[in-house]
Amino acid sequence: MREVASGIYWETKFPGVRVGAVAGDDGLLLVDSPIRAEDGREWLAALADIGRPRFLAALDYHPDRVLGARALDLPLIAHDLTRQVISGWPDTFKGSAAPIGAEADRLKRITGVRKAIPELSFSDAMVLHLGDREVVLQHRPGPTAGSIWVEVPEIRLAFIGDTVMLGEPPYLGEADLDSWLATLEASRKPPYDRYTLLASKDGRVKVDGVAAMIRFLRKVIHRLERLGSKDAPSEAAAVSASSLLEGFRLPAARREQALLRLQTGMTRLYDRMYAPGK
Repeated sequence: MREVASGIYWETKFPGVRVGAVAGDDGLLLVDSPIRAEDGREWLAALADIGRPRFLAALDYHPDRVLGARALDLPLIAHDLTRQVISGWPDTFKGSAAPIGAEADRLKRITGVRKAIPELSFSDAMVLHLGDREVVLQHRPGPTAGSIWVEVPEIRLAFIGDTVMLGEPPYLGEADLDSWLATLEASRKPPYDRYTLLASKDGRVKVDGVAAMIRFLRKVIHRLERLGSKDAPSEAAAVSASSLLEGFRLPAARREQALLRLQTGMTRLYDRMYAPGK
């Protein structure tokens, strides 16, 4: 764990996502949760000398960031749409019947985990006060319709989840591409052009990283539009994933999982956009 700014903590050691914590005079807001219960206990122990955890924010409903939430035993905050999606899941996670290339698909000791339904949710924005520190939870759709950012205006810093993914392709199956591009464009304008942006997979994101993400999403849109104009079958969307993956420098050990994530996401997104009746 390291302190990346005054009272802002960042842990990169757990599989799935990087987790964070915002400290104030009146406790901690945790950002996302480790997948495994034992990692969650280790995370809480590491924070014990910093402050008392009071809340947990889920940046969206990707299984890698929410399956471990129950083990932390904290009030869970998320967007209204995230709450709706999680409420519809089975009470107990028994392993993914249709893997999406998430870490939760392959890790042991994840099955049997009971879901954690957000206790607090909001539609546009929510403000928390941890003593004198103000934290803003802001709706920033893109990777999912219910994606949010956790922003600390005082020090111009935001946890942005999967809004930017540079090392590996994101999961696209639940994406709102137009909103995603709008969120990315907003990040290049005031006040966010002066913010430190912390992405769940890549850490600190700079201006060129945002630009690279915009180019990738535009490429995805172009591929899907071309396939849709030809009434291509869903399988064609999966095939197109291979060429999209060429833009990422991946070690061999990660390539198969990343390709599965991109194939599954492209197929589901194509079906949502171009299935009969769309």
